[in-house]
Amino acid sequence: MKPVAVIYRLGRKPNPWAAPDWALAGPDGTFGNRFDDPGATYRVLYASSQRVGCFLETLARFRIDLKLAAELAEIQGDADHLPQGEVPVEWLANRIMGVAAARGEYADVGGSAWISRLRIALMRDLQELGIDSFDASILQKTAPRSLTQRVSRIAFGDDLAGIRYLSKHGHDIENWALFEPFQILPLESQPILRDDPDLGRALQLYALQFRV
Repeated sequence: MKPVAVIYRLGRKPNPWAAPDWALAGPDGTFGNRFDDPGATYRVLYASSQRVGCFLETLARFRIDLKLAAELAEIQGDADHLPQGEVPVEWLANRIMGVAAARGEYADVGGSAWISRLRIALMRDLQELGIDSFDASILQKTAPRSLTQRVSRIAFGDDLAGIRYLSKHGHDIENWALFEPFQILPLESQPILRDDPDLGRALQLYALQFRV
């Protein structure tokens, strides 16, 4: 399938579309992300159809731990509101919103045709990982990365430009994993301000605030 006309990526200044340095790859040759190449032959950039999706994906690590929140609620006797997590101001200062026109065809791995195909193609992988059945929910899980990275290799082998997938943080967010060489046309990047409405929405959803 083809992506929407414009996609977004929240990256580091000055170039949000810069591929990660191979020197930063882990011992397994990947950067630890969902659809990275387990064969370490191509890099992957992650983008979203919605600006707010970029913020939700990147700010998720700052959310307060639910176990800690539950313990605090027991002490304070109020479980109606989570305590707020904090985001360092430096996080905002170092980032910029990339905008690009995407080209090429992408694997809709959550679609029925791909789920049917992957169920057979990943049969041995599923057995090794102790997974008895396979459906779209398996691809939504954070782990094991080795399984979703194997999906990446299958899509790359079809000469596709990348993968289309729904965010685990909400199925209203449409995301894209872009394979190198990236089939995009970068447009003018957007600075991120403290009063950005999409940033504000993500902070609200995650109960986050900037550290003063």
